[in-house]
Amino acid sequence: MEVMMLLVYDQPGVMQRVMGEFNRKRINVETIVVGKCEVPDRARIVLSIEDKVKALSVIEHMRALHEVIEADLVDHSRHEAYALLFSREGVCRVTGSVDEVDAIVKKSQPERYIQAMNAI
Repeated sequence: MEVMMLLVYDQPGVMQRVMGEFNRKRINVETIVVGKCEVPDRARIVLSIEDKVKALSVIEHMRALHEVIEADLVDHSRHEAYALLFSREGVCRVTGSVDEVDAIVKKSQPERYIQAMNAI
């Protein structure tokens, strides 16, 4: 799994243009986290992509977009994972390394869950 981090202008339409590049290249994005950041009037978009070759093929397209200020793949040592698990006992929040969260999700076998990857 690869994690791509983008610093973008915080304005309408940016997500549509970013995701349009993934659509054109037929690349599935596993998870997306978007939010304001430490730079005024900017936002960070963090995407996880299953295939490294595909991630590398789209990074230059990201850098060429007018709305994208920075685009980088994040080193694997900085990957984090989180999950929200739903079971009969209620909702449980889990954070940790990718392997730790994977193991907890598999072990707990929740009725429903959402799992995502992030880095900063």
